[in-house]
Amino acid sequence: MTAEWWKKSVVYQIYPSSFNDTTGDGVGDIPGIIEKLDYLKKLGIDVIWLSPIYDSPQEDNGYDIRNYRVIYKQFGTMEDVERLLDEVHARNMKLIMDLVVNHTSDEHQWFVESKSNKDNPYRDYYIWRDGKASGEPPTNWSSIFSGSAWEYDDKTEQYYLHLFAKKQPDLNWENPKLREDVYDMMNFWMDKGIDGFRMDVINFISKDQRLPDGELKEGNKYGDPGPFFVNGPRIHEFLQEMSRKVLSKHDVMTVGEMPGATPEEAKLYTNPKNNELDMIFTFEHMSLDERDGDKWDLKSLNLVDLKENFEKWQTSLNDVGWNSLYWNNHDQPRVVSRFGNDGTYREKSAKMLATCLHMMQGTPYIYQGEELGMTNIRFARLEDYQDIETLNMYKEKSELGWSHERIMKAIYSKGRDNARTPMQWNGLKNGGFSTGEPWLRVNDNHAKINAQAAMEDKNSIFYHYQRLINLRKELDIITTGKFELLMRADPNIFAYRRVGEREELIALCNFSDQKVNVSSEIVEKIWDADIVITNEEKLSKGQTLQPYEGTVYKL
Repeated sequence: MTAEWWKKSVVYQIYPSSFNDTTGDGVGDIPGIIEKLDYLKKLGIDVIWLSPIYDSPQEDNGYDIRNYRVIYKQFGTMEDVERLLDEVHARNMKLIMDLVVNHTSDEHQWFVESKSNKDNPYRDYYIWRDGKASGEPPTNWSSIFSGSAWEYDDKTEQYYLHLFAKKQPDLNWENPKLREDVYDMMNFWMDKGIDGFRMDVINFISKDQRLPDGELKEGNKYGDPGPFFVNGPRIHEFLQEMSRKVLSKHDVMTVGEMPGATPEEAKLYTNPKNNELDMIFTFEHMSLDERDGDKWDLKSLNLVDLKENFEKWQTSLNDVGWNSLYWNNHDQPRVVSRFGNDGTYREKSAKMLATCLHMMQGTPYIYQGEELGMTNIRFARLEDYQDIETLNMYKEKSELGWSHERIMKAIYSKGRDNARTPMQWNGLKNGGFSTGEPWLRVNDNHAKINAQAAMEDKNSIFYHYQRLINLRKELDIITTGKFELLMRADPNIFAYRRVGEREELIALCNFSDQKVNVSSEIVEKIWDADIVITNEEKLSKGQTLQPYEGTVYKL
């Protein structure tokens, strides 16, 4: 492979619980992934990102790890993982693992030791503090999963920090022994032959050791802790040390999940001279349909905001650093339901959204089912939802006076279970995902939306994604060209140029269900241009874009 091979790669994320079940227990497994590798090879992807498969109590669907060197029993065995790696590599694909080292499960042996007594050698592997004299927790920090970020331990009479669930205590990265153990674990997986890591909330690992109270916003019960752990004081030091001890010794790909990172910070994280990460996941474009940083407080997307956000990231990281490109993952709702039209124009809007994203500079990520146009789910009963974030939020918002109807509307729009419903392989029972009772209900629309139907239809969303993946390998301009936003103020059209030394691309994407007109300047440019890809059968090559049309021209 060439240096920086990940710049021309396309990554496919697998959420193991929901991908393919071969045992009939209702939970996806590693043999199920192996069974579908030829499907992924046909799609054309280069890299598989595997969400956590480690031993876990599954409080947060595997992001609460009990043992980093043991496989969760419902997923399979270490032998299954070794076979998966062999089969992936035999197909000239790569595999990266999820690295979750901001926190562990409270059942991890480190934490069991840590909470046994204050003098235990593992005590400082986690963040323990005395409460305030008033009897309150050490700070007013809120957990990302609602409630206080502190939990009291009766035995040792101190509180431990958990930015996520109570069963996910935060690791103390100030402790060099903890860091060495983490690096040793990473090298264990490197020696197994994996090709890199996706790093979970990695910019949270360095905390401001003063641990001050956070700003308490009106209507909130707890303070905002973000300024004291997001992109914390020693984060670059820790990542550079990780690179020296682990990453620099291998030809790997790294991507850091980094909520709250700006383009300026992303440059630091992804500048090759700094020896930290290859790319990061930004969250800014995922926050444009919410109010005041509360993902559950919904507002309509303003397309101009989305365009200018992409412009900011595309231009900022064009020369130094690198972008990751995504619409979906296991934490985000389905993009065709969110920014497209999952009714009349489901197929067309799904193709348009794919085109809009994949013609930009960066490494694209496809989340399982995205290539089929899978949609959000609407469970009638709260009891049908499994996600801890959703269930905790319902309790907290109810206490704040939100109506049941308002909360359910927010869940239908933003709940993480939207992305986690099982993969729809065919139109049979349970969508072909499992012969047993699935851990999460399959979307009823699997009779129509499924992989088998997509593979049999040469005009399907699947083959549109396949073409986009091939274009990235055929056209260097997609990897190297500069980005220039066009028709900035238009509320319906996302148009941009990719400019190379001898050619350019123009992408025209209509985010509405109406016919809309492009500017006369663009019409003049595209009149005799070649069409690279389109989702429109009645292409006019004129001034009018059809509803949800996405067309790319090469000049």
